[in-house]
Amino acid sequence: MNHRANDRRKTQEPGPRRHAREAALQVLFSLDSLHRLTGDGGELEPEQIDRAINGYWAHLEGAPDGREYADAIVRGVMKHLTEVDTAIREANPNWRLDRMGRVDRNVLRIATYEMVFGGEVPAEVAIDEAVDLARRFGTAESASFVNGTLDKVARLKGRLRK
Repeated sequence: MNHRANDRRKTQEPGPRRHAREAALQVLFSLDSLHRLTGDGGELEPEQIDRAINGYWAHLEGAPDGREYADAIVRGVMKHLTEVDTAIREANPNWRLDRMGRVDRNVLRIATYEMVFGGEVPAEVAIDEAVDLARRFGTAESASFVNGTLDKVARLKGRLRK
């Protein structure tokens, strides 16, 4: 992203997609905390996912125009969890998913889903948004870890120029 676009974005209020990604991160974090998501194929039933999504929106106010996108991200990540986690493992073979911080792991899942299965989000945007989420909700090292991992995911999946 060029510097001018980045400066402009910093002065704007977060849009509905940013709110949606934050909400999706919170729902996925909760599901991961309660059910230890592993991406090995033995994951949650759709009813469990629906309960988590509805529980989030019942207790927290989110951007109304971001809710549909947040719900789609959560459902999409969960539907493709095995493939998403495999892509993350391939990009970062020295880190087991269960050893990653829960925030980092779920930020990576959101952006990987958006890049590989979401269709309409350019890889650069997905990475930039994920780095922002990692910076806001993760540790001091999260942003650079997320950036490096997602850059490799995007390259392996043919979503970035080499």
